[in-house]
Amino acid sequence: MSTSSENREFLHFTGTYTDLYQLTMAQAYFMQGRCKDHRAVFDYFFRKLPFNGGYAVFAGLESLLEALENLQFDRYDLEYLKAQGFDSGFLHYLDQFRFRGNVFSSLEGDLIFPVRPILSIEANIIEAQIVETLLLNILNFQTLIATKARRMRSVAGNRVLIDFGLRRAHGPGGYYAARAAIVGGFNGTSNVLAGRDFDVPISGTMAHSFVESYDEEISAFRDFAQTFPENSVMLVDTYNTLESGVPNAIIVGKEMEKSGHRLKGIRLDSGDLAYLAKQTRKMLDDAGLHYVKIVVSDVLDEHVIKSLLEQGAPIDVFGVGTKLVIGHPDAALDGVYKLAYYDEQPRLKLSESLTKVTIPYKKQVYRVLDESGNFAGADVVATIEEKSEYIKIMCHPFEALMSMHIGQATKEPLLFPVMKEGKRIAEPQHLNNLAAFCQSRFNKLPDEYKRFENPHIYKIGLSQELKEKRDKLILMHQKK
Repeated sequence: MSTSSENREFLHFTGTYTDLYQLTMAQAYFMQGRCKDHRAVFDYFFRKLPFNGGYAVFAGLESLLEALENLQFDRYDLEYLKAQGFDSGFLHYLDQFRFRGNVFSSLEGDLIFPVRPILSIEANIIEAQIVETLLLNILNFQTLIATKARRMRSVAGNRVLIDFGLRRAHGPGGYYAARAAIVGGFNGTSNVLAGRDFDVPISGTMAHSFVESYDEEISAFRDFAQTFPENSVMLVDTYNTLESGVPNAIIVGKEMEKSGHRLKGIRLDSGDLAYLAKQTRKMLDDAGLHYVKIVVSDVLDEHVIKSLLEQGAPIDVFGVGTKLVIGHPDAALDGVYKLAYYDEQPRLKLSESLTKVTIPYKKQVYRVLDESGNFAGADVVATIEEKSEYIKIMCHPFEALMSMHIGQATKEPLLFPVMKEGKRIAEPQHLNNLAAFCQSRFNKLPDEYKRFENPHIYKIGLSQELKEKRDKLILMHQKK
C-alpha cells in the first residue's frame, strides 16, 4: 500500500480472514504434532486466461506481503474461535501465530500464463495452510483487474485512463481495484481513499445532480469554474449535449480565458459517443478552445474504446467504471493453491482430468527469450536444482508426445525470493514503478498474443527432468 512512514491499511486482515477448513486442518496438524518441523511448499497458479485473452498481468503481490507481515489472531478472533469449539491448546498456538515462511514470486506487473507457478509459499504446514484463502483472495482479484486494465491500455495508446468504478464495485473490492488498475496501466482514480493510500492521482468532475440543482445549466458551469478555476471539467449531457451543454461550456470557457484561466475539459456520459465527440471537438475548435480535453464515460471497456478510436473519435480521456472493477465478463480468476512438496517429499494431486494433475517438487520457471530479448512465447517449468543452460527440451505438461526444442535460447528466471522468515526482502514498490515495469514487459510480448480475437497460445512446458519425475510419481500413486 502506501510507501509513506504512516502506513494506512483500509482493510485489516486478521487470522480469521480465511475459510473454516483452513483452521480445521490446522488444528488437526497441531494435534498430531505437525506444526514445527514439517515444511510444505504450495504453488499458486491459474488454469485459464481471463477474457479469452493471450496473457494476464500479475498484481497484488505488495498487498499480500504486507498482509503476511502483519497477520495474527487478535483477541476477538480467539474469543470467536473458542466459542466455535476449537481446542484450547490450538488457540494458545494461534495466539502466538505469525507467518514466518518464505515467499518466492514472479515480480508484480509481469505477464503470467496458465499452469506454471506464479508464486510459491514455503513454510510449516499450518502457516502455509492458514494463508491460502487470504492469498487467493488478494492475488486472484487484483490480477484479474490489472489484466482488464492492461487490455484497455493496449488500445487506448497514450490517452488518459481513469478508474471511475468505486460506486459499482463489489464492496471494498473497489479499493484494491483502483490499485490493480494502476499496475495495469491506468493513470488515476476517482477513489479518494485509494489515491491517498497508494499515492496515485485522483480525478473527478461533477454529477448531473449538480447541474440539475441550478435553474440554469450555465449558472452551474459558472459556479463550478469559479470554485475550481484550474481544474474544471463540465458535464455537458444533462439536458442536450450539442444544443445546450457544449455551447454553455464554450461560453464559460471563453469567460475563463478573460480571467486568465482555462477550461480543462468537458465530459460526455451518454449517447453516441463517437458522433458527439466529433461534433464537440469541432465546436470547441471553432471557438478557439483547442486545448479543452474531451472526457467520455458510460460503461466503457476495451472493446468500446477500440471501436471509438477506430471511428476516429477525438477523445482524450476515458473514465472507466463497472466493466473494469468487476472484471467483466469473467468476474473471477480461477487461481488455485496446491501442495507441491511436503516433509522432504514431492506431492501431487491426481485427477481424471489431465489438466488438473498438479506439478510436484520445488520449482523454478524460466521464460524463453528470442535473439532480440523479447518473449519467444514459452515458459518452461523446471526443478529448483536444474541449471537453465542444460534445459534443451520443454515437454507439454499434459500431452505425452508433445515437446518443443528450446536449445541455446536465453532463459530468464521468473521466481524470486521476496520474503524470508516472514519479512519482506525489498522495500515496497511505488505503483508508478510497477506500472512502468508492466509496460516494459508488455512491450516484449509479440503482437499475436495481444489481439482480442483468437490470440496466439503462449506455450507452457516442463523440463524433461521434471516431466520424468512427475510421470514416475503418477505411476507410483496409481499403483497404490
